[in-house]
Amino acid sequence: MQKMLVVDYEKCTGCRLCELVCAVKHEGVSNPLRARIHIVKWEMKGIMVPMICNQCESAPCISVCPTNARTRDEEQRKVNVDYDKCIGCKMCIVACPFGAVSFDPFASRIISCDLCDGDPRCADFCETGALRYVEASQSNKQRQREAAEKLYESMRKFTAAYTG
Repeated sequence: MQKMLVVDYEKCTGCRLCELVCAVKHEGVSNPLRARIHIVKWEMKGIMVPMICNQCESAPCISVCPTNARTRDEEQRKVNVDYDKCIGCKMCIVACPFGAVSFDPFASRIISCDLCDGDPRCADFCETGALRYVEASQSNKQRQREAAEKLYESMRKFTAAYTG
């Protein structure tokens, strides 16, 4: 059973609890700067987007790492960092198209989501369901259902506008 962390930005309220939980879990401090998840906010539009590592199948951060410190764990479907090999060159930060790899200035090391080794704490504490850790197949079915509902609603409005 393969699981993945799913983000539904439409449900995110921007409370940033996920950032705090992540920092406490990994670093033992309540400091969002040290979290592996970050909320990007467009407050004027009311949009909050949790940004996390997407655990890419063909991860650019892995391919640019000159010391092979970043590897992919196929069993857990996640990208790992071997801190004994990492030289802190920050190439992975530049390569990530999602901006999900960061640098912890306090620990002087690269950080990114590690799915809390199969039990992402951010998903456990997300009260709105913006973050969920689900089976990959369940995620796809949920997205299909949501897309079908949006399509149905659009068609209903379109039909009502031209028949009403």
